[in-house]
Amino acid sequence: MFTITPVSHEFDQAIQAQIDGKTKPLGALGELEPLALQIAQVLGETSPAISHPKLLVFAGDHGIAASGVSIAPSEVTTQMVQNFLNGGAAINVFCAQSGFDMEVIDCGIATPIEGDERLINHRLGAGTKAFHRESAMTLGAVKQGFAMAFERVTLHHNNGTNLIAFGDMGIGNTSSAAAIMAAILKLDVADCVGRGTGIDSATLARKQMFIEQALYLHCEELSDPYRVLAALGGYEIVQMTGAMLAAAEHQMLILVDGFIATAAALVATTIAPAARDYMIFAHQSDERGHQLMLTHLQAKPLLKLSMRLGEGSGAALALPLVRAAAAFYNEMASLQELSIEI
Repeated sequence: MFTITPVSHEFDQAIQAQIDGKTKPLGALGELEPLALQIAQVLGETSPAISHPKLLVFAGDHGIAASGVSIAPSEVTTQMVQNFLNGGAAINVFCAQSGFDMEVIDCGIATPIEGDERLINHRLGAGTKAFHRESAMTLGAVKQGFAMAFERVTLHHNNGTNLIAFGDMGIGNTSSAAAIMAAILKLDVADCVGRGTGIDSATLARKQMFIEQALYLHCEELSDPYRVLAALGGYEIVQMTGAMLAAAEHQMLILVDGFIATAAALVATTIAPAARDYMIFAHQSDERGHQLMLTHLQAKPLLKLSMRLGEGSGAALALPLVRAAAAFYNEMASLQELSIEI
């Protein structure tokens, strides 16, 4: 479905020489230096610049939420989507501060919002099925979600966007992400399941039990990433995965947010390993298991702020660092220009 070209390393030596030749000691800009290298690899070694960055918030509800695995009911998903549209959420504030253009996509919230043209309609259903009892969705829904995501990302690419980030909203989605992580990485559920938005110990034990039931129920489906999504995924995780693959096909930078987005990145790189070349990891969230996924993906996140909000909040906060890396690469004077020797 996706044709992803690995990033070329033809100009790596020239890019690194330009970074090393700036008016600073070698390596003095720390993690901004490999970030600048990656930006130049993806966007071109000559004056790479971030253009029309977009942050897409994908929203969907999860059938498992009805079994009491979160501090909030599914109705909160719709309420928060309305909050996004009205500009009142953390992600709205952070996008305005960092210069992200944001849009909200309904992938399948249980209670739809009618008549609001600000909301993009990518509905695959009114929430997934409870995945510890049956498959979350059909394989056809996964493919349809990928097609919708590809169309949306292509639209933004054609309008000049070369960096795209993804946020999420969906009560119960840390359960889905943890199940996906356990299935793909072959880890114990206990290593993957966290407290999400702040559940107590009894709820955490119930959440872990349901995910273990789901992995047992769907064990024959878990060798294929598309079937993993069908069995365990959420509509928003499906479309986020497809959007990441589409962005990689279009050779765009992908700014990956926290636990849910990293689970989507895990599936995307399982489908197409070359997609990893285009991914910048914004932050390490406080959700249990996120560090294990980041380690598997050989990712060093830009920020560690003990956040566990979702919404794309970490990606929005990281965008100024990405811009700074591109700016120093393009604009900082060189030692040679100033005849400085270090």
